[in-house]
Amino acid sequence: MLPNVGLKGFAEPLAKTIWHALTLRFIAALRVYSDRTRMGVRMSQEVIAQPGQPGQAVEAAGRVERRSIDVVPLNERHGSLRSLGAVWFVANINLTAMATGIVCLGLGGSLFWTLVAIVVWSFFGTIFMAFHSSQGPHLGLPQLVQSRPQFGYVGAAITVFVFALANYIAYNTSDALLSSDAAHTVLHLPLWLGYLLAAGIAATIAIFGYDLIHKINRILTVPVIVLMVFATIAACTSQHFSAALFTPGPFQLAPFMTTLAIVGGFQLGWAPYVSDYSRYLSASTGTKASFWWTFLPSGLSAVWVFGLGAIVGAGTGQANLIPALQAAGNNLFNGAGDIIVIGLLIGLLAVMAINQYGGSLTMLSIAHSLKPFKPGRTARVATILAMAVIVWLISAWVGEARFNAFYASALIYLAYAFTPWTAINLVDFFFVRHGVYAVSEIFKPNGIYGKWGWRGNTAYVLTILVMLPFMVNAPKYTGFMAAKLGGVDYSILIGLVVGAVLYWLLTRNLNLTRERELAANDPIYVTHDLREGASE
Repeated sequence: MLPNVGLKGFAEPLAKTIWHALTLRFIAALRVYSDRTRMGVRMSQEVIAQPGQPGQAVEAAGRVERRSIDVVPLNERHGSLRSLGAVWFVANINLTAMATGIVCLGLGGSLFWTLVAIVVWSFFGTIFMAFHSSQGPHLGLPQLVQSRPQFGYVGAAITVFVFALANYIAYNTSDALLSSDAAHTVLHLPLWLGYLLAAGIAATIAIFGYDLIHKINRILTVPVIVLMVFATIAACTSQHFSAALFTPGPFQLAPFMTTLAIVGGFQLGWAPYVSDYSRYLSASTGTKASFWWTFLPSGLSAVWVFGLGAIVGAGTGQANLIPALQAAGNNLFNGAGDIIVIGLLIGLLAVMAINQYGGSLTMLSIAHSLKPFKPGRTARVATILAMAVIVWLISAWVGEARFNAFYASALIYLAYAFTPWTAINLVDFFFVRHGVYAVSEIFKPNGIYGKWGWRGNTAYVLTILVMLPFMVNAPKYTGFMAAKLGGVDYSILIGLVVGAVLYWLLTRNLNLTRERELAANDPIYVTHDLREGASE
């Protein structure tokens, strides 16, 4: 532990200043972007973007994103892989992600084996997330809309979109609980006001959309790295930290595999909306490049933040994140813990914006599947605000005292729900259709993909049924096969294999000739076979 230099009188006001400055900055930004948007809307009525001129239509359209669940045309493609990497590095550096490490440590394994499990399963879950990210530049579609070819126009809404909406709500509820708790603990704000400010800032970012989300994450990249280095030093100098904490101890398979459901599930939880943040990239980007620019930043930041969370919990003896961070930081100097909490709270605002943005696209996708309409800015703003209200109501019901139990259960059940989907979606994209889709047909209720995709829905339901006996969420549920296997949860590994194989077998007789004819002459966007090269 470093000497206590008595700087609480400096650190606490600094933490408050950071928060207040951020709040004022976003209020000012809202006014500026509103003015630019009004000007941009007028300009967009006069400017017609020409094919082959990336970015022109976006600039003319003003700062508020005008697209929602529709395809992004080639003339509106813009951005860089470096920006994509920034989004997925920063997205993991926040309070909720760090709490994941403490939850994993609480499963009963030693710190050493918890860290090993975090490394293994974080990268494992990120593999699937990154493959989904690579679909964005190729198709120019939001992630879940691309599920219609597998599950059908209406079937996707019932089977996939509803679970995705639950995913957004669960994660943002966890974020809301931690943001309000952090603001209350450090800034002494009422819990409701802390959430209101956090949700308001996140909603503002989400309303302006894709470009602002990318810009903010680019800006935050260096500061969050500095913050994490500072937090790592604090954790490694905490009162109870010693080399003895890393003594391996006996290996326990049950907590090791449950960590798969938690940290692997956390990373897999990005999959239903990861390509939402790569869909504006040039179609010539390529699946390999977008995969690596997602996999490495997200995987590395996940291991760092989850692992640090576990170390903070072990080094302070605290089971709750905010007190644990304060205890670790204050061993450097009084008030340092508050600075760490506020820094991670800022990261949490960025990820809350990502969740609100993705949640709004999911709500629009569900509504569009049940009754087709042309969603625009107004619909997207309305769904973002609806997300904020729903999350506030649920977080008020759950309460801070039940955070750990709620969060752990949410991670596990959502991982179960999306395991079959990710297997089906990726097999369809890479091995069945090889990236070739009739994009216009995806938006037609009576198009070639039909209202109910029996192959995708059958594979999904059967996979869930196969997974059930192997699931574990003690003490609430332990499947009979899991009980025979010593309470070890193999369900996700089984689900990935079964879902992939089942869907592949069910599509062996799928005639793709008509679809490929329509795809080759698609009036909106032509996709090319992944085996031949990028889309044009």
